[in-house]
Amino acid sequence: MSQTPHILICDDDPIVHESLGLYLDNEHYSHSDAFDGAESLKMVGDVHPDLILLDVMMPEMSGLDVCKEVRKTLSTPIIILTAKGEEIDRVLGLELGADDYIVKPFSPREVIARIKAVLRRSVETPESQSVLRFDGLEISVENYTVRLNGELVAFTPKEVEILYLLASHPGQVMGRDQILELVWGNDYDGDSRTVDTHIKRIRQKITVSDAHWGIQTVYSVGYKFEVG
Repeated sequence: MSQTPHILICDDDPIVHESLGLYLDNEHYSHSDAFDGAESLKMVGDVHPDLILLDVMMPEMSGLDVCKEVRKTLSTPIIILTAKGEEIDRVLGLELGADDYIVKPFSPREVIARIKAVLRRSVETPESQSVLRFDGLEISVENYTVRLNGELVAFTPKEVEILYLLASHPGQVMGRDQILELVWGNDYDGDSRTVDTHIKRIRQKITVSDAHWGIQTVYSVGYKFEVG
């Protein structure tokens, strides 16, 4: 991440750009603006933002579709902005790889606080071993990469952090609330189903029939990374 974080604001409402821009300027963050989905996707490649604020309801292409496309190649932190406030929007956004969500109407101060929290989590690394290896699986929390049999697998930052957390404590059962607190932090107000969604995505990406490791579900408790 650059010394001065660059934020890409993707929203079709000029007032949102104006209000958030003022607060970002006050925090000495640089920022760019996109007003529809197609422009947003193009701007991601043009300006290489450190974080994307992504409205769900935009012309040309929805924010959720933009998020899906970005996640095919990039792990850039994404905060979803949704006016609906419906649970399906929040869950789907997180399932597609968003790092957080904010429901409109929102306070620009709240958005700045969320941006700081997401950026902080994206650069923090544990003091313990930064690379874990298990029979064809390599997890680097320093570089936020996961390799399977030498091939790079597209993981979001949160997916890397969850996998690393479980794999760094093999055999230890971790509850959903515990994973939420350790990965998202105390400032996250979502529910534990977010963890289930991310675990599902992780399993789909690293499923190998003859692997001697894997994430196991412990009924009504949580998850553990089992090796053997």
